Amino acid sequence: MAQDAQSPAEKSGVVAGRVGVVGLGLIGGSIARALSRAGREVYALDLDEDIERFAAIETTAGTLTDELVGTCELVVLACYPEGCVDWLHAHADLVSAHAIVIDTGGVKRSVCEPCFEIARAAGITFLGCHPMAGTQFSGYAHSRADMFEGAPLVVCPPPEVRGVTCLALVDRLEGLLAPCGFGRLTVTTPERHDEVIAYTSQLAHVVSSAYVKSPTLARHEGFSAGSYKDLTRVARLNPQMWCELFLDDADNLASEIGTLVGALNRYKEALEARDAERLTELLAEGDRLKRSDEREDEV
Repeated sequence: MAQDAQSPAEKSGVVAGRVGVVGLGLIGGSIARALSRAGREVYALDLDEDIERFAAIETTAGTLTDELVGTCELVVLACYPEGCVDWLHAHADLVSAHAIVIDTGGVKRSVCEPCFEIARAAGITFLGCHPMAGTQFSGYAHSRADMFEGAPLVVCPPPEVRGVTCLALVDRLEGLLAPCGFGRLTVTTPERHDEVIAYTSQLAHVVSSAYVKSPTLARHEGFSAGSYKDLTRVARLNPQMWCELFLDDADNLASEIGTLVGALNRYKEALEARDAERLTELLAEGDRLKRSDEREDEV
């Protein structure tokens, strides 16, 4: 009997469903857990060998070695932006042409621009990605398999990949990440991503960090409830990681902070003038904008 024909991926040495994860922090660890739970073969690499060994007990199949990189159908770079670029630069020649490489970072321009160039030169596929989920905690110990269920995933394809080719590539990525349970994939450019994420994520962390610097922080016990908890939750963060993200998106974030400072000053001026009419107008405007935003989310 004739043997079944091998697919191009199989001929290249890629093992269907095999995944390599670089970085076992909160995001990388959660992706590894989700894929492993679904029966995918996951190999991982982390700067902390103890984390690698711990993950191998319950989640991964072992260490992602250079020899295994070329057998992975999906490679997930879940480290700091600079680390993602450095890894791809050093290992691009080992990645199969039939694989997809993604990152998971919170900024895209500083990662996608060099990684697109590296991928083109090596003849491989790189997509910038940003899972829109997480917690105020970091590290593998806080990762979990259901972290991304229902969460959006932002995808930034190379600019030369368009039309049907882009749709097919994103559809393939969605299949590879299906066990993670992402609810919606949004395709955009690195520039647009960084512009919007400065408002939806980074600004919230800056505001929360600044908010807890009030002297009243030491006296809030017994006086705080949901509003305080909501506003201070993300003040607990990884300073080194968020510093890198903020600086990589400094132009957009500084602009958003300027807009916020201007808005806060208008509230401050109304309060100092005891101007009830103006203050009511400002509050009503905010209420109206938020209600409109909620209606759009429901559509």
